[in-house]
Amino acid sequence: MEPPRGVFTSVWNFIRFLPYFIGLLILGVLKGVIVFPIVLIILTVGNCSLILGLWPVHLFYTFYCIWSTKQLGPALKFVISICALVILYLWPFIAIATSIIGGAAYGFLSPVFATFQAVDGRTTNAFYHSIYDGTWDTVKGSLTIVRDLKDVLYHSYFSIMDDWRLQGPSDGKYYEIRVLYIPLALIAVELGLVVDIPMIMLIAACKFPYMLYKGWRRLFHDCIGREGPFLETICVPFAGLAILLWPMAVIAAFFGSILASVPLGAYAGVVVYQECSLWSGLCYIVASLSLYDEYSNDVLDMPEGSCFPRPQYRKKTASRTNSRADSLSRPDSFKNPPSSTNAINVPILELIPLELLDGLFKGCQYHGEIMVSQGVITQKDIEDAKSSKDSGQVISIGLPSYCILHTLIRSAKANSAGILLNDDGTELTSTNRPRDTFSDWFFNPLLIIKDQIKAGNLSDSDEEYIGKLVLLSGDPERLRDLNIESPPESELRRAEFEALARRLRGITKSISRFPTFKRRFESSIKIILEELAKKNGDSRKSEDAGTQSRTLRSKSMFVRMFSEKNRQGKSDQEAQLVDTD
Repeated sequence: MEPPRGVFTSVWNFIRFLPYFIGLLILGVLKGVIVFPIVLIILTVGNCSLILGLWPVHLFYTFYCIWSTKQLGPALKFVISICALVILYLWPFIAIATSIIGGAAYGFLSPVFATFQAVDGRTTNAFYHSIYDGTWDTVKGSLTIVRDLKDVLYHSYFSIMDDWRLQGPSDGKYYEIRVLYIPLALIAVELGLVVDIPMIMLIAACKFPYMLYKGWRRLFHDCIGREGPFLETICVPFAGLAILLWPMAVIAAFFGSILASVPLGAYAGVVVYQECSLWSGLCYIVASLSLYDEYSNDVLDMPEGSCFPRPQYRKKTASRTNSRADSLSRPDSFKNPPSSTNAINVPILELIPLELLDGLFKGCQYHGEIMVSQGVITQKDIEDAKSSKDSGQVISIGLPSYCILHTLIRSAKANSAGILLNDDGTELTSTNRPRDTFSDWFFNPLLIIKDQIKAGNLSDSDEEYIGKLVLLSGDPERLRDLNIESPPESELRRAEFEALARRLRGITKSISRFPTFKRRFESSIKIILEELAKKNGDSRKSEDAGTQSRTLRSKSMFVRMFSEKNRQGKSDQEAQLVDTD
């Protein structure tokens, strides 16, 4: 939409649109006032019940895993136990406060934003949607939040702790802490908190008025000139709301800076422990003020630099950089960046983690129905997955791993620089992948596995063997019962396939700990269960039809035999009458 030209035209359009915006805002506030008590009760009661109900179990199981794991030494177990005790003591208070504040904010703001989104021109009946949207959807969203929290506290937590408890030490050596440097690290933590918290609070307070003035100046300038967020008419309400709520955003940024000063100052203890020097921790305390000052200047577009000095607090900076660069081996997909012609001709499609999970679940439904029709996935596998048994990993871990494997094989055959998500050409690369830490953990390892598959030149029998190996977690009995292709004769190649399957299943198991994964995956299981029920129903129908046909055949045979006996009886009677005559 082309913005109007001229100051008077812009002002007139702003004044003419103002009553419309105020009416929508009042409607959204009324909906928020009605909905937010319900959402607040659901989130507060549901989350608090889960948190307080599972807190004793988490307390016991955390210490049980800490002291039973073989990865940690005695001194490190003692230190981690103290830290875990503090965290578990504060966890109920923090979680309950977050549930109350978050429930109130979500219950009030969600109807307000839904009211403005209902008039964006995408809906047919804007009046109906402006009243209805954000009411029942917000209530269902609060129930979904409680469900996801239950999955995290019950499924993800125990999965992580079990892996940590059962995993052995790397290279046969457990991790241990240097006890002599713990007192120096604690002294550095205290000094860091004493210095950084008040100084960062002072720096944030000095820049607080400038942030408020600059934000308002920019928003009013865009409002008058119809630029930035005021370019489109539908964006005007949100931009106007940003003007009203900008002081709250500045206050939130101020308190966020205060909270960020706590880990920033406490990191001085980590520096002391890593560098084995108290002087390095003191240098870091001074340098952290300079780091925060420069970062805040960059955010507020102020002159670069800082008035605080930045002393060197690392003794081995060069060696650390070189070792880090050597430890991160990049596959061919990283060495060959996308060409500029492709970047110009093909628009960059930004992908989010939930879209990637939705694509994975669609693949699970597709391949799951095929496996059910082939008899690879049985009713027992689905029942074990629904009851969260260890034997149910064929569905919960094996099926997503199988889908990811097929995606990587398709990408390797297409010589893709990234990962082809589906057949329509949607490609996940380093330019459009989600920019979050959770995705960073899995994107690079999957690219490495894809390059290994490409270099392995897999045949069709190899692909089938690896697929069933990934799906069935290497169960030899089920692999033998399926009568698939024989494994490779070379022991080295067979070991490579088994290692690839283990890595892929490990990555998938980590992905399954994503908060919304279990809820979304269960809907896929329902679809697979319906397909299995249809298959069993068809087999029962065929069995019933066979039984009926056999019954009909037996009845017809019985009728023929009975009729023959009747005819034989009548002929005998006639013979007797002839003899009598």
